[in-house]
Amino acid sequence: MANALASPDLPPLSAQPIPGRLDDEAKRSFLRMISHELRTPLNSIIGFSEVLRQELCGPLGSEQYKDYAAFISESGHKMLRLVNQIVEIVRLESQAEAMDLAAEPLDLAIGEAIQTLAAESQALGVRLTVEGLDDMPTVLADARALRTVLLNLMQNGLSHSPRGDAVRVRAYRAGGLVMIEIQDHGPGLDPQDLPRLMRPFEQGEHTLTRAGDGAGLGLPIAKLLTEAMGGNLVVRTSSGAGLTAMIALTAA
Repeated sequence: MANALASPDLPPLSAQPIPGRLDDEAKRSFLRMISHELRTPLNSIIGFSEVLRQELCGPLGSEQYKDYAAFISESGHKMLRLVNQIVEIVRLESQAEAMDLAAEPLDLAIGEAIQTLAAESQALGVRLTVEGLDDMPTVLADARALRTVLLNLMQNGLSHSPRGDAVRVRAYRAGGLVMIEIQDHGPGLDPQDLPRLMRPFEQGEHTLTRAGDGAGLGLPIAKLLTEAMGGNLVVRTSSGAGLTAMIALTAA
């Protein structure tokens, strides 16, 4: 038996096909299909919960019902955001994301991201502060991708910051590059965890015990989109000292 197992004519175990295992393209197709199928019912859930919350068809009869409708709407938005992130990851990993690079005013992009996150910022009790918004440089970037990167990194900072604190955003020229820093004062991470957290579906804590929401897609999406625009994303952190995301893009 031992000699048979050691025979050089046998292929290595790693070369043996595993029945039922999906290849990468099949996985991407499956995720695209699931994401598409989830969007339709989620849009209905969000839409009708808003009708209930605003009592557009008449009073509900109890304030508690409005609270339930608001919770349903909020949960629906979180799920839809996750679905959209999955679609983004699939598109980026399959290299199907076409970048339309042009001169983008950074002050407008940052301002729109802050406005989008205003309600979440207020609910978490964490401020978004910007240094020199009126003097922001212009970058060579894809408009949608740039806003997605900023949103993901700012949202990551909000979700890990203690109540009453602030997430700081600043940008400056460095030769032919524009550096954008987004810094929080949360618990930070062990630097050895950073390579793992740049992979999709990873979080800072154990999945079953972590305190924050999210599927661990914000940083990987931001990194992939930044690189697709010809830039670079570096994250610096240490345990107990918060996290700083640094984006480098070409100045326009």
